[in-house]
Amino acid sequence: MGQEKVMLITGGSSGIGAATARRAHAAGYALVLAARGERGLHAIADQFGTPDRVMTQTCDVCEWPQVQALTAAALARFGRIDAVFANAGFGLTRGFTTATPEQWRAMVLTNVYGVALTIRANIAAVTESRGHFILTGSVAGRKALPGSMYSATKWAVSAMGESLRQELNGTGARVTLIEPGFVETPFFEHGSPQEDSLEADDVARAIMFALEQPSRVDVNEILVRPTAQEV
Repeated sequence: MGQEKVMLITGGSSGIGAATARRAHAAGYALVLAARGERGLHAIADQFGTPDRVMTQTCDVCEWPQVQALTAAALARFGRIDAVFANAGFGLTRGFTTATPEQWRAMVLTNVYGVALTIRANIAAVTESRGHFILTGSVAGRKALPGSMYSATKWAVSAMGESLRQELNGTGARVTLIEPGFVETPFFEHGSPQEDSLEADDVARAIMFALEQPSRVDVNEILVRPTAQEV
């Protein structure tokens, strides 16, 4: 693929991940899209009509061998990775007596451990390309919400983003924490965001803004809310 830039996206079959894939593809990136479900990946890949520039692979980001295999396959296919969007995650209903402990465990593993594994598997490739990590945080990772284990996971991602930035300082690689407010996506397992939410493409445009900055500019955090959101 020559010098064509490559973006790897976890949680790439729907919502913010899919919207970012569309924007990145239009900007000239080759894509590596990962998600747990094969059907959703095929559906999004079929939208592009460029099989030579889009690779899909099922991956549970909580499973280290699968994350390693994803990175290895991306490098084997395209020879480089320039941007990694650690986006896989989900939310649950607020309240410390609502979701089950098993649901909590799955969410913490996906939202926190999965992000860490995605970083670990790709840090060498991103450093080599002087590339870019994007981590999906949340407004809930800046302000604790009542009874929200999801909020706790996003506080962890906020800390991870700054820790990663410090580790990569001086390498030329960059880190952006994207922190959306309410977004109209299939992200929440129960319930839905409020009315007048952001659209997934609103967040994707913010991500592309960070990616398109000159190499001397590292946009570390982007907090983007609906105009009417109070929290």
